[in-house]
Amino acid sequence: MKSTPHVIPHVDMSRYHDNFDAFVQDVGQGYEQYGFIALTQHGVDSEQIHAALDSCRELFALPEATKKQYHQSGQGGARGYTPFGTEIAKDAKHVDLKEFWHVGREVVGEPPYPQLLPNIWPTEMPAFKTQMLALYKTLDALGQRVLEAIAVYLKQPRDYFNDKVNLGNSILRPLHYPPIVDEGTPSVRAGAHEDINVLTLLIGSREPGLEVLAKDGSWVPVTIIEGAIICNVGDMLQRLTNGVLPSTTHRVVNPPAPFSSQSRYSIPFFLHFNPDVVIDPLASCVSADNPKQHEAITADAYLMQRLREIGLLK
Repeated sequence: MKSTPHVIPHVDMSRYHDNFDAFVQDVGQGYEQYGFIALTQHGVDSEQIHAALDSCRELFALPEATKKQYHQSGQGGARGYTPFGTEIAKDAKHVDLKEFWHVGREVVGEPPYPQLLPNIWPTEMPAFKTQMLALYKTLDALGQRVLEAIAVYLKQPRDYFNDKVNLGNSILRPLHYPPIVDEGTPSVRAGAHEDINVLTLLIGSREPGLEVLAKDGSWVPVTIIEGAIICNVGDMLQRLTNGVLPSTTHRVVNPPAPFSSQSRYSIPFFLHFNPDVVIDPLASCVSADNPKQHEAITADAYLMQRLREIGLLK
């Protein structure tokens, strides 16, 4: 693990196979200190990433009326298209400057949970389904390998998370931040927030804008080496670990010219617990110095609570 002050640690995923004990320490210490790491040598093919981002650009270039046909009101943006200016960070006063599309877990036959809704696919782009489901599968598997390291770091069995995320309502979110039209807008591309889920894996977005809140209160731009995948702790994991692994506040600010006149694209994967998993602080994370901070709650109840807070559910 390599890091310098105010730079999120880079963790070599090849150590998962070559030296798992060292990998556990790299992941655990990186998260405990920063809440963010950048995964290198992760095995995700660069061609797959670039093809997915190209597909993302093509998707959001569709006419507004076409995209809005794939928006389903009342579902909190669970699947399909969510229009520009819909989401707002918790406690923020202005909506985010973004539009996105949600792809969920593809289930054959009767879903084991009603939350695993059928996906919505744009008929104008038949390749979009194939690319997104392949990327979903790839990032889901990558996230589960990171969770193995987290489990061991937290003094749990290596497979602790396996049956807790295997049918999670995880979401792949192709995301578009359009060019900034009004330089004086009070809105930003994504207001300061923490992610709701267990882990987030982020590809794309080589443009400036992503910043994390350091422990000293300063905002630090995230700059990573080419090809790395950013992976951060979400609130569900923070809650499970009683704050031992922090869900770090982050934002996407409006960049300076010439970047402000350009679109920004990224594809985060939000890894979730299975809906009926009870999130209760682990005994290994509770002590006299760190007493229990949260009561038990199911993953689905917590998700619904948070979706109301950010305006996706009314």
